[in-house]
Amino acid sequence: MKLWVKWLVLGVFSVVFGLFVLANPVAASFAVTVVAGVTFALIGGAQIFAGLGSEDRTTKIMGVGLGGLMLVLGISLMFRPLEGILTLATIATVLIGANGLLRLVTAWQMRSTPLFWPMLISGALSVLLAAYIVANYFDIAPQLLGILLGIELLFNGAGLIALAMFLRNVKGALKDKVEARLKK
Repeated sequence: MKLWVKWLVLGVFSVVFGLFVLANPVAASFAVTVVAGVTFALIGGAQIFAGLGSEDRTTKIMGVGLGGLMLVLGISLMFRPLEGILTLATIATVLIGANGLLRLVTAWQMRSTPLFWPMLISGALSVLLAAYIVANYFDIAPQLLGILLGIELLFNGAGLIALAMFLRNVKGALKDKVEARLKK
């Protein structure tokens, strides 16, 4: 199978899974939370193991302590996914709002450039999105992680499909150039 076809297939799968996730955002939010919990638990366990193997007392205490916190967080997310969804949705909302505020500040610093308005609008939309999520928190929070994952999968799929088309076209163009040079 050609390389560009592999990227195309992967892109199509990403788009299909993105649509599936957007059709089931609450289930996807639960899945994201449980996967995050498993990941935190595994990393926490590994960090505890690494900390116990350390010779330095401070490194050992920090490794075991932080590893223990990550392990507890992971177990909490795995066995209390609804609370985990709400916590992760809150963190995502804070990050969206903070990112928007930073873009507003950056826009103000760029006010004499042509990029002022795009930066200002981008920041304002992020702040408004965060405010909308906060205003409708209990309706949106259970779906938020799934919606964000679905959108990311769609964008990722579109990017992979574009990459596949680029690779197909570039390879064809390069092949034509090589053949033209060989004929000379």
